[in-house]
Amino acid sequence: MEEANNISTEGFILMGLSDHPQLEMIFFVVMLISYLMTIVGNSTIILLSRLDPRLHTPMYFFLSNLSSLDLAYTTSTVPQMLFNLWGPDKSITYGGCMAQLYVFFWLGATECILLMVMSFDRYVAVCKPLHYTTIMNPRICWLLASIAWLCGLGNSIIQSTVTLQLPLCGHRMIDNFLCEVPAMIKLACGDTTLNQALLNIICAFFTAVPLSIILVSYCFIVQAVLKISSAKGRRKAFNTCFSHLVVVLLFYGSGIYGYLIPAKTSNQNQDKFISLFYSVITPMVNPLIYTLRNKEVKGTLKRLLWKGREVG
Repeated sequence: MEEANNISTEGFILMGLSDHPQLEMIFFVVMLISYLMTIVGNSTIILLSRLDPRLHTPMYFFLSNLSSLDLAYTTSTVPQMLFNLWGPDKSITYGGCMAQLYVFFWLGATECILLMVMSFDRYVAVCKPLHYTTIMNPRICWLLASIAWLCGLGNSIIQSTVTLQLPLCGHRMIDNFLCEVPAMIKLACGDTTLNQALLNIICAFFTAVPLSIILVSYCFIVQAVLKISSAKGRRKAFNTCFSHLVVVLLFYGSGIYGYLIPAKTSNQNQDKFISLFYSVITPMVNPLIYTLRNKEVKGTLKRLLWKGREVG
């Protein structure tokens, strides 16, 4: 009990990305640039979706939800990481670690559901175009987005709370750059069989079910697109769905590797890189993937920049 009280008072030590201190400044610069790109990219999508009436559609409503989620996702981890990389202090307070644990798992699970919802939106747009505005009305959009956020929150409350019941026995060294459930389970000195089983079951549910629905949706989408007579129409439909599919593959691929493959041959540094991939890299590249292949977003950005020049 006394050792547990010491942990709640002193907090934890995050061992970081690498065992080589000479690389910390390089990592700091890279992470800072990545974080700034994440803020600029996702904030731009949110602002464009709000400012241009032509983007007041279900697709951009869900895309702005994804951007908001990605902003919160990286902000829950990167500022603490930058603080630890900048100086010799590698600590994180007990409260900060717990907040990071709950928020990170909440947002990760929410993104799993939100990507599924976005694939359903694309399915209705391509396969049921005449009924799209009726099916994807504002009320349904808000309901689907709320379900995604609430499901993620419920998952975080269950998984994180169960993890915090494990005896830590005075151990403070977390071999990672953030407080996430697998790292906290490794920190425990008691029997973690139940926790590991619960983690596997919940993660399997939040990946297998949404991913299956996404893949089925895209099977119907491909069939519908191939029936479009004009090459221009097929290309437009494929471009709209391709960006979302790339984001799905990046997020789910890294998440499955990090959480659902128990017999990994990789070392701990490779596991940290996977965590870095789905927590930092994916939120950074999501806006680039959507904007580089989306003429509507690029057109809105050009119009706003042109208006800004005229006003100036």
